[in-house]
Amino acid sequence: MRPTAVSRAPSGHGSAEVGSTRLALAGQEWAEAELARPDLTRAELARAELARVDLAEVEFAVIDLETTGWSPQAAAITEIAAVRVRGGRRLGEFASLINPGVPVPRGIEDLTGISDWMLAAAPKLAAVLPGLLAFASGCVLVAHNAPFDVGFLSAACAECGLTWPGFTVLDTVMLARRVMDPDEVPDCKLGTLAGFFRARTAPSHRALADARATADVLGWLIRRLAHRGVRTVSQLSAWPDVVA
Repeated sequence: MRPTAVSRAPSGHGSAEVGSTRLALAGQEWAEAELARPDLTRAELARAELARVDLAEVEFAVIDLETTGWSPQAAAITEIAAVRVRGGRRLGEFASLINPGVPVPRGIEDLTGISDWMLAAAPKLAAVLPGLLAFASGCVLVAHNAPFDVGFLSAACAECGLTWPGFTVLDTVMLARRVMDPDEVPDCKLGTLAGFFRARTAPSHRALADARATADVLGWLIRRLAHRGVRTVSQLSAWPDVVA
């Protein structure tokens, strides 16, 4: 499968209000302090400006990867996908299989359904990665368990001689742990949250399906943030486990 980019038209606890007010103040102070610094690069200034935009207007690039293992030092990417969304509306999609140059372990093949045969004619990582970075340019990057995906992508950039753009990154696992009530879901796995919110796409351990499911979950989590008075990325910066 060649890389594809498709354009498409497309309740909290009792103390939440006070906590949200403190969160909002901390985030606003952070954004103002960043914009006031004379030493910031153009990219850093763009990030600071983006952090002040209402979450309903921010463009997010929701990503997901499939890999041959769990560590970028010992495994390789086999599939990559991204869904660009704003206000819950899908604006475009990017997806590609990737030939990792190494065999897919049997356990991983059983989990994802991705086999060596499927990847034999797929492009190499260096042919796909620039397109993904261009597709996500200007967005807040989102992933479910973001350290995993970002770890692989930043390592991939180093391998391919590309500069990691330094995206603002939002982790939907950590955000869900902040805004979901304990009696609503037993855990914050993607499948659990997608089922709870009745996501339009069920996750399936394939990159595009999981990115679509994550995008739907993100939309519902942002609605919950709005009810708490949290409306910008800068406000979320008070939760460093959620936004980096």
